[in-house]
Amino acid sequence: MTKPLPSTSRSLPIALIRAREGVMAPIREMLSETGITEQQWRVLRVLAEYGAMDAKTLADRASLLFPSLTRIAATLRDKGLVTQTRDDKDRRRQFVEITAAGQKIIDDRAGRAAQIVAGFKDTLGAQDYETLLDLLARLDPGAQG
Repeated sequence: MTKPLPSTSRSLPIALIRAREGVMAPIREMLSETGITEQQWRVLRVLAEYGAMDAKTLADRASLLFPSLTRIAATLRDKGLVTQTRDDKDRRRQFVEITAAGQKIIDDRAGRAAQIVAGFKDTLGAQDYETLLDLLARLDPGAQG
């Protein structure tokens, strides 16, 4: 006889999905007037933090599949929020860089994004917030450590 599954109230995958929705709701609200998606925001955030990078690295850091990044980067380029250039040595390799307009979207929402994070820290407590990030990193197969 197989062991019964845990209650859905104690299921890690379901709990993570529910928590993701709770975390993303205020972020979606913040982005609602920008005309950019959550995934586009992640791409801009990564570029704002790390600077120009090749598309493969950007996809990894933004937690996107490479084909999705290709589409998202093209959309952001068409909106004037990023530039894309080909590597001189390897024409298959593409670099993506945030533009001033893309950086302005990040800068204009930095305060609100910080308030959202502060709200999560208030809810969890600063120590539990950091512990949660550490625990989630342990479940990330791409995390280094």
